[in-house]
Amino acid sequence: MRSILTLLLLPCLLCSQNKESRTVYSNTRLYDQVIADFSAIDKSSEIAVMTPSGMTDAGKPLHVFVVSKDKLFTPEAAKNNGKCVIMINNAIHPGEPDGIDASYELVKTYTQHPDLLPSNVVLVIIPVYNIDGYLNRGSTSRANQNGPEQYGFRGNAKNLDLNRDFIKADAQNTISFEQIFQLWKPHVLIDNHVSDGADYQYTMALIATQHNKLHPILGNYLNTSLVPAIYDAMGKIGNPICPYVETMGETPESGIVGFLESPRFATGYAALFNCIGFVPETHMLKPYNDRVWATYDLMKAIVSQVSNDAVTIIKARNDADRAVKSQRHYALDWQLDTAKYDLIDFRGYESTHIISKVTGLPVLYYDKSKPYNKKIKYYNTYKPARIVESPSIYIVPQAWTDVIFRLQINGVQMRCLSKDTLIDAEFYSLTKVNHPAFPYESHYHHRNTQVSRSPQKVLFLKGDYVIQMNQVANRYIVETLDPQSDDSFFAWNFFDGVLNQKEWFSDYVFDAKAAQILKEEPSIKKSLDSTRAVDTAFAKNHWAQMNFIYQRSRYKEPSHNRYPVAMLKSETNLPLER
Repeated sequence: MRSILTLLLLPCLLCSQNKESRTVYSNTRLYDQVIADFSAIDKSSEIAVMTPSGMTDAGKPLHVFVVSKDKLFTPEAAKNNGKCVIMINNAIHPGEPDGIDASYELVKTYTQHPDLLPSNVVLVIIPVYNIDGYLNRGSTSRANQNGPEQYGFRGNAKNLDLNRDFIKADAQNTISFEQIFQLWKPHVLIDNHVSDGADYQYTMALIATQHNKLHPILGNYLNTSLVPAIYDAMGKIGNPICPYVETMGETPESGIVGFLESPRFATGYAALFNCIGFVPETHMLKPYNDRVWATYDLMKAIVSQVSNDAVTIIKARNDADRAVKSQRHYALDWQLDTAKYDLIDFRGYESTHIISKVTGLPVLYYDKSKPYNKKIKYYNTYKPARIVESPSIYIVPQAWTDVIFRLQINGVQMRCLSKDTLIDAEFYSLTKVNHPAFPYESHYHHRNTQVSRSPQKVLFLKGDYVIQMNQVANRYIVETLDPQSDDSFFAWNFFDGVLNQKEWFSDYVFDAKAAQILKEEPSIKKSLDSTRAVDTAFAKNHWAQMNFIYQRSRYKEPSHNRYPVAMLKSETNLPLER
């Protein structure tokens, strides 16, 4: 048994060793070598296990590497023993490979020196997430980045940016990730990246989940306790960090804006399930070796602080899970509150504009011979810009299989109707849908959708899915099923079929019926007359006037532009399969 003195000195001795004998990284390893190196640790250590867990678009399995001092290698064991689960994701952008090497060094440290691994945490690490992009190696796709010598490509095998895929889940990688995430239900997610943008002195910048978007129980703890503690820990080891540098103006002196991650991003997705998220962003212009070890230091600091606060984090997560089950109002849009900011110390470089040798025009220039430490404004408060009230029940027709599948893999509990039923419910009508000219991440993403809401009686079929809003997944359900959300399934085109009118008319046949409609429905005639009075082109267009009447008549198909998901205000006696 080691002496108490040895145990007390061990962290200090290892810290000293790290400063003097850390591996120097200048290049990345091939994918097979990465997996072989993690496999070697699995084979040599009793506290680590690596398993394949789902497929990717590259035809290779994702690997999950679990480290547990108490050898708790399953989600059930971790939960039943009160462990705090930290999930680490690497190479979602394979041109940003720092996390792979940093995670390898982290598990080496913990498996070679188990005394340093807190017993109340379990690490769940994906060594390489975007395997497809990692196999597509090169040295030119990151034009602004200082090493490594070779690295992967941002897009996966489908040329998707996987950090825009967490709601639409087009990639098999994403489907596998979500299944792993829902299985382990981590308390904290770390998604390792490399940043571009402004130049400054720090090697590491950090995005934490936007605290206003988390449930207040977790958001307050994150913003006032966990994040300050991590900053303090990094400062004490001589590797200070700053917030992710997204500037109000051209340079950091104009102020830094807290990053608002939507659910398409890793941490935005995690927040839907009351999981705290971190995105370490090493600076592209710093040497690769420095970036790897800054990522290592930050992950180690997060592990340490999460361990210190494990009881608090687990309780806050459980409280938030219970609270969201009865939550009825949800913010779908957010707006930066520019009246609220903190003054933070920032270590940057003086900037100016010089004349480009290429264009002869002014270009921004950071003068590294003129470092500064200034107080700058940090805007990190957002307020809801749109709040919706959720129904008590959603009903999703079984025909929309892609939607049902994504709800299921994300743990949404559903039951099916046991017989065909005419249901009196509320429905959205899609009154304005913006169609972009070009695709974004393989979709023609709808934005700023406008809706109206009205009661209708609609026949639902045996097997259609009933979703009760009494679940931990409530926020995910609302964000994906309310078409006004910027990352809803409607926004990502899963319901575009309802935008196409299927039945029309021949104007020479409909002319007589149109005259009868105007006689029976004076409101339509009044609207027609007023439109003709102000629109001369319309007044001279026979077909346009027939269509005007048709669209307002009983002959217009009710399903056109009707969002097909029903909303019930209260739980009713629906016939449900057992």
